[in-house]
Amino acid sequence: MSSLLSQSSSLIAFVRVVEAGSFSGAARHLGTTPSAISKGIARLEKQLNVTLFRRSTRTLRLTPDGHLFFERVAPLLRALEDSGDAIRPTGSVRGHLRASMPSELGRLLLPGIGSSFLLEHPDLEVDLNLQDHHVDLITEGYDVIFRVGSLGDSNLRARTLARMAMVLVASPGFLQAQGRPETISELRNLPFARYQLGGRTLPIVFASGETLLPKGRIGLDSGFGLRTAALDSMGVAYLMRCIVQQDLEEGRLIRLLPEQALPSLELHAIHGFGVNTPIRVKLFTDFVQKEIQRLLG
Repeated sequence: MSSLLSQSSSLIAFVRVVEAGSFSGAARHLGTTPSAISKGIARLEKQLNVTLFRRSTRTLRLTPDGHLFFERVAPLLRALEDSGDAIRPTGSVRGHLRASMPSELGRLLLPGIGSSFLLEHPDLEVDLNLQDHHVDLITEGYDVIFRVGSLGDSNLRARTLARMAMVLVASPGFLQAQGRPETISELRNLPFARYQLGGRTLPIVFASGETLLPKGRIGLDSGFGLRTAALDSMGVAYLMRCIVQQDLEEGRLIRLLPEQALPSLELHAIHGFGVNTPIRVKLFTDFVQKEIQRLLG
């Protein structure tokens, strides 16, 4: 450990290269030269007796050993950078927060983030990534990500914020043309705006255990896309109720088969800081939880 601590500049360079995707990007961030970064990585590889990167003229990729080393080192480095949080008053937060959440969840939360959270914390900058695919919290350098659904096995810290009710919806024009289903069997015959994850259409599972694999000519990978497709009469959509609640209340969308219960999905906040959660992460997570609970009524 002591020998690694003596190479702290090389460890910092290694983490910055992974986050920036290049030696030149890391050099700009650290105020040094690509040559100095390269030499620091070479020293670290020699000390560890492993190859951390696969290098070519166009690409720079982590080796399996490099990826494993990064997953261990990056949270430690971030914990050191955030050590000042431990002695700073809870209400005082500064610095830079990188977060990711589903697109439609972001659409609902952005007004409150701008009108409340940022005003309460004027010394904090927030970079918010709004997309539905599963980002890599460690490799992509996020402080916290918000994810709906099952987490699977993970060494990351997860906090459950809410349970999100799910609904099946379609537009009045779509139902006028296609007919309104009364049973799951009739629903199977209707075209869907399919939700895709990793190029695969995900099935819909009812509380009874019955499963439906949506079929339709369009597949989308975001809640924003599914809601838009449903509003444009392109198919039935399976969505979190909170993101279409106003559409339902104002008649732009109609809920289908309300008597067929759908399991709710958990909303999680996930970070890689272990038990030492930085204040900026805790405050933002608390804010998201409070806003979600308000939206859920």
